[in-house]
Amino acid sequence: MSRSIARIEVDDGVAAIRVDNPPVNTIDAKVRAALFEVLAQLQARDDVRAVVLACDGSTFFSGADIGEFSGPPKEAEYRELFNAIENLPYPVVAAMHGTVMGGGLEIALACHYRVASPGTRFALPEVTLGIIPGAGGTQRLPRLIGVERTLDMVLSAKPVDTAAALRFGLLDRVIESDLLAGAIDYARSLADSGTAPRRTGQLTVDPASATDEIIARYVEQANTQYRNRRAAHTAIEAIRAASRLPIDEGLLYETKLVDEAKTTTESKALVHVFFAERETRKVPDIPASARARPIERGAIVGAGTMGGGIAIAFANAGIPVTVLDSSREALERGMANVAKTYDSMVQRGRLTDDARAKRMALITGTLEASALADADVVIEAVFEDLALKKKIFATLDTVAKPGALLATNTSTLDVAEIAAVTRRPGDVVGLHFFSPANVMPLLEVVRTNDTSPEVIRTALELAKRLRKTPVLARVCYGFIGNRMMEGYAREAERMVLEGATPRQVDSALEDWGMAMGILAVFDLAGVDIGVNVHRANADRYPPDPTYYQADFALHDAGRLGQKTGKGYYRYEGRKRIDDPEAVEILRARAQALGVEQSAHDDTEILERCLYPLMNEGFRILGEGVAIRASDIDVVWTAGYGFPRYRGGPMFHAQAIGLPALLEGIRRYRDRFGPMHWEPAPLLEELVAKGMTVADWERARLAGAPR
Repeated sequence: MSRSIARIEVDDGVAAIRVDNPPVNTIDAKVRAALFEVLAQLQARDDVRAVVLACDGSTFFSGADIGEFSGPPKEAEYRELFNAIENLPYPVVAAMHGTVMGGGLEIALACHYRVASPGTRFALPEVTLGIIPGAGGTQRLPRLIGVERTLDMVLSAKPVDTAAALRFGLLDRVIESDLLAGAIDYARSLADSGTAPRRTGQLTVDPASATDEIIARYVEQANTQYRNRRAAHTAIEAIRAASRLPIDEGLLYETKLVDEAKTTTESKALVHVFFAERETRKVPDIPASARARPIERGAIVGAGTMGGGIAIAFANAGIPVTVLDSSREALERGMANVAKTYDSMVQRGRLTDDARAKRMALITGTLEASALADADVVIEAVFEDLALKKKIFATLDTVAKPGALLATNTSTLDVAEIAAVTRRPGDVVGLHFFSPANVMPLLEVVRTNDTSPEVIRTALELAKRLRKTPVLARVCYGFIGNRMMEGYAREAERMVLEGATPRQVDSALEDWGMAMGILAVFDLAGVDIGVNVHRANADRYPPDPTYYQADFALHDAGRLGQKTGKGYYRYEGRKRIDDPEAVEILRARAQALGVEQSAHDDTEILERCLYPLMNEGFRILGEGVAIRASDIDVVWTAGYGFPRYRGGPMFHAQAIGLPALLEGIRRYRDRFGPMHWEPAPLLEELVAKGMTVADWERARLAGAPR
């Protein structure tokens, strides 16, 4: 088996080792075994003067096997393999192309010389998974390019291009023509000139690149960029060690640090989210025979902020899209906003003028519904009004071609009720984009009982083309994300009525890791948005006169958030400023409602916001709204600013312990009553049976009684 993965071709003393491990040449156990075998073959030959290490397919080694992270440590095996490559007695040239990341770059560092084709990119992104480069990266790279540039690469986790790699000394040359042939010629020239191996591990670190001032600067960067996290600091520690330890000791120290990092909650959470995002497209009850329908042209109903963002997402994916609106003024305003977005991308250097023109040419505006007749998918993106959406879908039913997906971008409404106005409910699906739709990665795909398997498959494939992370949900009010938001935001609003300041609540959440405090989120979105939703759906909420009354109090005072310059805060541009006037408005509303005033510390704020969030997640999982607990985690990490390094609400529930979560919910139930604090049945069941979420999911998948 290993011979098919790695093979040797020798010509005039140059041995080309070619590895083929589709799809991206991951350095998994099979590849390592194959390379050990190849090295043994080389040792048995006396006709080799130089070696080229190359990969078939779209990329050089893309990295180590992340699937091994949860198993026994493999660093010693990597260290042995890479040392064996580095210790070969003749020049070894790494011939790189594609995306060379993590372990892929580390194996190249163990080679003596490095060449690449134009467009190749290099990165060490391990800190984004809560670990550090563990196969020599923290020890060999500083010897090659210095500590400062290594720290920059590792902490930024961003790829560098061939020009930068050449300038830094990471790369020896760029091969403009055939990569393998050029690498072989280069290796032969080294052998012919008698050039000895240049072993990276034998180089010394430039002390000027590892001064205390440089290290302090990157420690500060780690404090800011990786708040509440340890991996970046561990990486700094390992990289700095390269300046004082010989290579063998440095590699052992690196191994010690990376093995410790893998045991942290940070790393486990980040790896969990990494795999969870790849799992969302797997739907157990969709037969393999269900094929995605071709999507060659799209259409959007509504040229507002959301509709325009969706249109940009289509154009960015190279899919022609038609945007329909009911008035010329609204359509022209929407198209102007699309153009403005692309202009901004050009100004920031993210897009060329030519690319902007091509993408704008893919977006066509219209006032006629008949212009949607050739679309393969039509997405309604008007505001949350059930009657309006039903009217639109009745029209779409008459103009859309047979087999077209009819999608609603609703964030809360009943997709089945919308589908019922058509003669083809099997073609109707919810596609809930998040604003700004051209930026946010999450896409909730909402299926009804009638949505066909082919339509679900098509929606998931479309998400991939649009560079979205899809999560499948069943119909319920608010689906996954917004339904869970209710309790989270409810307690934040209740606490400001009880006397906590907006800054106190938001700071506790942000310091814990949320991208933005929930009250600042309301100001950003518009306080009126939440008020309108709660007024329109008043019958869905519990009979609590204090429910979301902080929003209502500010709304009544004309404070709608950033768009009016005042909400929970006062604004100068986007800068939040604490506003005593807002606090007084909230205090007056609390007094009118008879809300008792109390003090709040960060622990209470976090518990009262996060416990309902996680509790509702267990309700959603138990009801089958979400397929997997990890899908819920993806919704919140990809769409709601939940810190990836905490793994999502369901992962975090496991991390703090389900018994501790249940005890906390019961404690607040005793204090506030059961209206908002009744534990989810699934949470109680798991604690009673001593089961984890994974235990429960395995039992459900196996069809065993719970």
